[in-house]
Amino acid sequence: MTSGQFVLLSGAGLLAGIIGSAGGTASLISYPALLAAGLPPLAANITSAVAFVAPWPGSALSSRPELAGQWPWLRRWALPTAAGSAAGAGLLLVTPAAALARVVPFLLAFAALALLAQPAVTRWLARRSPGGHRRLLLPGGLAAAAVYDGYWGRRSRHHDPGLLMIGTSRPAAQCNALKNMLPCIADVACCAVFVAFWRVDWTAVAPMAAGSLAGGLIGPALTRR
Repeated sequence: MTSGQFVLLSGAGLLAGIIGSAGGTASLISYPALLAAGLPPLAANITSAVAFVAPWPGSALSSRPELAGQWPWLRRWALPTAAGSAAGAGLLLVTPAAALARVVPFLLAFAALALLAQPAVTRWLARRSPGGHRRLLLPGGLAAAAVYDGYWGRRSRHHDPGLLMIGTSRPAAQCNALKNMLPCIADVACCAVFVAFWRVDWTAVAPMAAGSLAGGLIGPALTRR
C-alpha cells in the first residue's frame, strides 16, 4: 500500500466514522474510498464492514450518558440482530461478484435517498403506527435491517434512529446511541463470517479501522449537541 492510499483510507475512515456514529450513512464515504484505492467491489464491501467494527469501543465510551440503563434492552435484541447479519453476510458471499458490481450503484442510491427522506418518513410512521403496530414495527424493522447490514454493511444504518424513536419512544440522542450499538453487534457477526470464509485484505482494513475508531469517538458528541 502506498502512502497516498494509507492517507486516503485513514481519512475516509475518520470522516465515515463521524458520519456513521452521528446517525448518517458512512458507506457513502468508505466504499468509494476503497474503490479509489484499487479494491474491487466485493473486497471493498467486506473490507469496509470489517474496518467498521473499530468504532464500537469509541461509540460506547462517547455514548455512556445515553446508554446508562439500556444494556438489558440491548441484550434482548443482540441475538436476533447477530443472526440476521450473519445471514446477510452469507448471502453476500454467495452473490456472484459481477452481480454485486451491478447492484452496488442502486444500494448507494437507496442509502442516499433514504437518508434524505428519513425525517418525512419518521413523521409519517409516527402518525400511522400507534399501539400494536409499533410492537410489530420494531422487531420486523430490526430484523430486516440486520439482514441488509450483513449484506451491505453497518455503514448504512441511517434508518435506525427513526425506527427506534417510533418503536421505543426514546429521545433522539439515546436512539442514536442504541443505533450505534446494535450495528456493532451485527458487524461482529457478519465479520466473523467474512473472516472465516473470505481472505480479508488487512492492509486496507488497518488504516480505515484506525480512522473510524477516532471518528466513532466524535460522532455521538456531535449528536448530543
